[in-house]
Amino acid sequence: MLLIDNQNITDPTFNLALEEYCVRNLNMENEYLLFYINEPSVIIGKHQNTIEEVNNDYVKQNGVHIVRRISGGGAVYHDKGNLNFSFMTKHSHQSIHNFKLFTEPVIKVLQEMGINAELNGRNDITVSERKISGNAQFTDTKSMFSHGTLLFNSNLDNVVKALNVQTDKIESKGIKSVRSRVANIKEFINIDMSVYDFKDIITESIFGGKENIKFYTISDDELEGVKKLSESKYRSWDWNYGRSPEFNIQKKKRFDFGQIDARIQVKDGIIKEFKIFGDFLGHGELSEVENKLTGLKYDNISIKEGISDIDLKHYLGNITSQEFANFLTEI
Repeated sequence: MLLIDNQNITDPTFNLALEEYCVRNLNMENEYLLFYINEPSVIIGKHQNTIEEVNNDYVKQNGVHIVRRISGGGAVYHDKGNLNFSFMTKHSHQSIHNFKLFTEPVIKVLQEMGINAELNGRNDITVSERKISGNAQFTDTKSMFSHGTLLFNSNLDNVVKALNVQTDKIESKGIKSVRSRVANIKEFINIDMSVYDFKDIITESIFGGKENIKFYTISDDELEGVKKLSESKYRSWDWNYGRSPEFNIQKKKRFDFGQIDARIQVKDGIIKEFKIFGDFLGHGELSEVENKLTGLKYDNISIKEGISDIDLKHYLGNITSQEFANFLTEI
């Protein structure tokens, strides 16, 4: 495994561009580990509707970056008290949705520090049922990354202020608020250390000692590619916000694998536009599902037959074509 040096850059548009550039372009005969720390920012899941996930007044007034990532899942708040990690490997069917595989090295370090951390639910690391880490994945069928946050010493009040966390998500966890659900790792240790000290501890443990760490240094050409991607994609309004279609039907439901929020424009009984939002952890391009539905009659049978050849589990989660058709058409 090689440790990618991000040069301690804290610009989230650069760091997300670096992550994408590396997973798409580096030689995955090696495995890579990337750490990065971001300035205050809300990082939006690939399939989410940005406008509805953030407190727009707060983020504007406080200069909080809004950046969409290429992995699924929900919106998260980053600041300089939050450490992000990303394991990059070859694509493997055994690794997709296998968050245990990629969180075990991190959980092991936390436990060595005396923190009773464990993988909980579909993708969270928790301590005493309080969330300290959320995880998500991306794959292009050749390579993949599994990345996560580590709340070390974040301003948790700002997490609440920056995000519009939907009530059904909180209620599904059986808790009263976002603030009571999350925790900083620093709450559970007695040693005074910075987030950079914490990063060093994790790095040395994963590599089996400081002397075993091998670095991958980004070349000038690669750095130029990262900067171009940051500018053209991660700083663009189209990528970070996108245009929501006009719709006259909205269907929203929380499943075991996450929430699906479908926006449908129907005219004369025909689906004219279709858009899927949500915090599910599926892979692939949702446009492939959306295009299949566009032009169909808006009824249960037509929808079921129209998507019968699509692997919805890959795109969304554990749902059948019949269950999806029922969800879209139920009254």
